[in-house]
Amino acid sequence: MAAMHPLQLLKATSSSPFTTSSLLLRCPRYFNYFSKQPQSKPPLLRKFSSSPLLLFCSNSNQQIPQSSNDIAESESQSIVGDLLDYLNESWTQFHATAEAKRQLIAAGFDLLNENDDWDLKPGGRYFFTRNMSSLVAFAIGEKYSVGSGFHVIAAHTDSPCLKLKPKSASSKSGYQMVNVQTYGGGLWHTWFDRDLTVAGRVILKASDGSFVHKLVKVKRPLLRVPTLAIHLDRTVNKDGFKPNLENHLVPLLATKVEDSVDFKDKSNPQSSKAAHHPLLMKILSEELGCSVDEIMSIELNVCDTQPSCLGGGNNEFIFSGRLDNLASSYCALKALVASCELPGDLASEHAIRMVALFDNEEVGSDSVQGAGAPTMFQAMRRIVDCLSNGYLRESSFERAIRQSFLVSADMAHGVHPNFMDKHEEHHRPELQKGLVIKHNANQRYATSGVTAFLFKEIAKIHCLPTQEFVVRNDMGCGSTIGPILASGVGIRTVDCGIAQLSMHSVREICGKEDIDIAYKHFKAFYKTFSSIDKKLNVD
Repeated sequence: MAAMHPLQLLKATSSSPFTTSSLLLRCPRYFNYFSKQPQSKPPLLRKFSSSPLLLFCSNSNQQIPQSSNDIAESESQSIVGDLLDYLNESWTQFHATAEAKRQLIAAGFDLLNENDDWDLKPGGRYFFTRNMSSLVAFAIGEKYSVGSGFHVIAAHTDSPCLKLKPKSASSKSGYQMVNVQTYGGGLWHTWFDRDLTVAGRVILKASDGSFVHKLVKVKRPLLRVPTLAIHLDRTVNKDGFKPNLENHLVPLLATKVEDSVDFKDKSNPQSSKAAHHPLLMKILSEELGCSVDEIMSIELNVCDTQPSCLGGGNNEFIFSGRLDNLASSYCALKALVASCELPGDLASEHAIRMVALFDNEEVGSDSVQGAGAPTMFQAMRRIVDCLSNGYLRESSFERAIRQSFLVSADMAHGVHPNFMDKHEEHHRPELQKGLVIKHNANQRYATSGVTAFLFKEIAKIHCLPTQEFVVRNDMGCGSTIGPILASGVGIRTVDCGIAQLSMHSVREICGKEDIDIAYKHFKAFYKTFSSIDKKLNVD
């Protein structure tokens, strides 16, 4: 269900004309909201989903006229509600990729298989997935010619989390416990005392003997990692909370040993079912609608059950897990789809517009589905080969790379009001102030003076704000997929991101306005980069 604005609560039963004054009399809490809008026009509302935009309060049944031309175009283009829907669907990297796949198919993109021959044509829109945790989608300009470049936005689908160990079942002091591994550099203390559950994928055995890959998500609170009471740890507030991640970060599942679940492989120590609590396997089988014996393998993340939502005094923040980096992934995906959804959108395009979403960025990207694998570059070469119609000019792929440009989109560190000294004095990105361009002289980020200029020029033309970030000289600098991809084949790259707080916490925060700014910036990149790039000659 699409995310609802607080004003979209009930369905109107009256066609009476709407007036701002009548709403304020009934709902005084919206006074500040409407006082910001021009009073000579109907009130300006943000649209969060494709459902009808209605304005209601608890004791009003009046409706806003739907055909008003005064609703600003920028408001109608807001993707914040759609992002919330995406976040609430995407509890794992597998679910994020599956939801992206669903949206691309709905938008008319053709699904490819890496194992098959490709039949591509200028003007076509295509995508493929790998491991159901990474994805590459692209739209070919109708004026494409061999050697034309790729305009790419790359992000990642994974986030720091807890993952079940291959043998997760354990018991302590009468409790059924679930053994987990830490994935990535999470703020693990934030996972304590949260309503947790599991989600991921399983391999099922079908009745004909074949195997089926399915995703699973247990939506109810299932697990919890309790903290130790202060009465038993009197110095915790003075000395700090320093849990041992092996001994103390173990979720509780239940107290009573469940003997009612029976399966054929229970006596086989090599069985995946024998490695996990029977109760957990029973819960998974109920979610999947299968028997426990049909479950051959599981790969599960521990997930927080609290939904993503708007927050803050003016609903200006997004409170959610996995903003790093699903917020960037969704803005990029949405921008690609929007940049080629109308019949003429690719008519004058010579380049290929692409989105690449990778897994395993949080642990270094060195996997078959990570940015360290040649997935994207192999796809680029296949596209060039396929569109050459059997006639490859000298170094066609290499020339295409020289004309290509990559936007590496990963979340950025917004300045923390309680820890401002952690930021370099003149580079303190703020929430709601636009995309942050990341710089590092030691190439922890791939941005150069040229690539930063080109990306900022797009923003300048479209009146979009940008910010700059460099880390302090007395602090280490993180990195992302930008340098990995830039050095892979020598593609020009800019590293950027949406400013956020609480990065790698179980619950993060970013600015609502920055989501729409990022979406517009990425969309403008696809639509205008070709015309801007040809104006600059460096070599």
